[in-house]
Amino acid sequence: MNEDKVHGIIQRWHDTPEEDLKPEDYQQFKNIGAACLSGGDSEQLLKFVQDEKNQGIVKSMGCGLLAPLVNEAVRNEKSHELCQAAITQLIKTCSPKTLLESFLELIEDMDPGAISETILALLPHLQTVLLELDENQAACLGLALSALQKQLSRLPVPYTRQQEEADEHGLCRCCVALAMFTKPFIEGAKKKQDSCDPTAEEDQLKAEILQFCMRSLKEPLLEAELNRDRKSTLWLFAVEIMDILPAIKESLSGLLFSSSLRKFSMMDASLSKESLACLAYLLFVPLINIESFPAVFSPVFILQCNMEHINQLLSTKKESHLLKGLALFAKSLERVEDNSLPVGLLDLKSFYSAPQNLRQVLTDCPFQHLRESGLKVFQLFINKLDAEAKHKFFRCMLRTSHHAGVESYIVKNIRSQIQLSIKSNANKWLLGMELLPLLELVLSLPQGAETDLLTNMDKVMESLNLLRYLLMQDKELNADVWEELCRIKDEYLKMLRVCISMSRAYYSAEMKALKEDQKLKAKEAKEHARSTRWLKSFTVKTDKVTHMSPEVQYQVLQSALVTFDLMESLIVRIDEITEEKLGTLH
Repeated sequence: MNEDKVHGIIQRWHDTPEEDLKPEDYQQFKNIGAACLSGGDSEQLLKFVQDEKNQGIVKSMGCGLLAPLVNEAVRNEKSHELCQAAITQLIKTCSPKTLLESFLELIEDMDPGAISETILALLPHLQTVLLELDENQAACLGLALSALQKQLSRLPVPYTRQQEEADEHGLCRCCVALAMFTKPFIEGAKKKQDSCDPTAEEDQLKAEILQFCMRSLKEPLLEAELNRDRKSTLWLFAVEIMDILPAIKESLSGLLFSSSLRKFSMMDASLSKESLACLAYLLFVPLINIESFPAVFSPVFILQCNMEHINQLLSTKKESHLLKGLALFAKSLERVEDNSLPVGLLDLKSFYSAPQNLRQVLTDCPFQHLRESGLKVFQLFINKLDAEAKHKFFRCMLRTSHHAGVESYIVKNIRSQIQLSIKSNANKWLLGMELLPLLELVLSLPQGAETDLLTNMDKVMESLNLLRYLLMQDKELNADVWEELCRIKDEYLKMLRVCISMSRAYYSAEMKALKEDQKLKAKEAKEHARSTRWLKSFTVKTDKVTHMSPEVQYQVLQSALVTFDLMESLIVRIDEITEEKLGTLH
């Protein structure tokens, strides 16, 4: 479009009252402005919007230039300052309400490849617009924050120190800018909270700021590595969020323990669960703002309330969530006295689910450091249970874990607790008749005679060692317990002998077949030829034997036969101890 024609159109707009402007005029104004920017004439456009005689046109249609100006400021560093100056002029001239609508459209349609740059460019101007609103400021702030955080959630959260320092996608810079953006509104909310009877608008402002905090806790803070020893950008953002809550008179204990979020109907349920889990972590692990938390709550009550948050964190497979869940679990347990948690707590859903999720971390998590941390927390939890609760927990785990490693760890704990009970001579749950239901679970084979002894080796060996230890403690057990123990032992060893015999025959046959296969392969002409006969597939820990090389397969099979020898030697020793004890009794 030539210059004369543009001047003619502009003159027509000068002569047309605002109410007579058509949608086509608004679009044409936007197109001319965008063409001016793309042609490198940012300075000319700035002069136009600043020219006093054009203020009527700018006031009526200037909002249409907002998106092109912001996008040009992001794309072209040379015209950045000119575009920012033009936006500032639009903010002075146009209606705040119309500007807000344009900003919200701009945020919604943001270029996915320039999210952080666009947010950083528009935030100061958006703040000015919101502060100039005469009515519905709280609702408009909520719309703006929600739209901004929705876009920020698309950015990957830096996890390592190097990633955070590089801040390749600009998330950290945006968090800093967002904290600055909200400050005047938080200050306003603080002043209004001091009034005796807050208005509906003041209540909504508090609710919108609370929602901003909850969204921030979920993303990015729940995903980030937050370390008190390293005052990173995201750590400082976490501190900022934790400071906002008491500043707006939002009780931390009320949020965590009283579900006060329910009074805000717009709060998403899943959002609040994850956000509160992160809040609990920040409060009790790195102790951010712990001085504003009431000291009247007992450690057991805090643990009980935190179990919901621990369960939420441990129920996911994300490393950042699991790290926070394990740390929160450990910190919540540390202040509880040993042997003090009553059995009634185990009837609570959270006290059942959290240990089960912890058990899944121990057995299924691919990260070794998490499995090691999980095992420490698992033992710490056991230590805090009283005698009856330990008894119930052991039974539950033996019934539900379906994992030989976990079961062997429980059996080892049972033996430790029996030893402690003998020293203190005061624990009916692990010395009296109540011990027998536990032993029924310990001294059992999951598939009877067909149990895979190689997979269940850990539990079987621990069970045999426990049985040997108990038989040597005949003076500590009353006659009824001893008699039942001998019955359970006889049934278990009878089944175990059959199982060992069947397993030994099977593995010996497999070793023989493997040798024959190797001989056959040696005669084949091509190195890549494979044997037509393979081992029957069976599980050994987390590997399949048939996926191993012939040499490793042979070693595994040989190891199985050695393990069976160890089991049989233990069985012989148990029989000898039984005969000695019975001889002494007679």
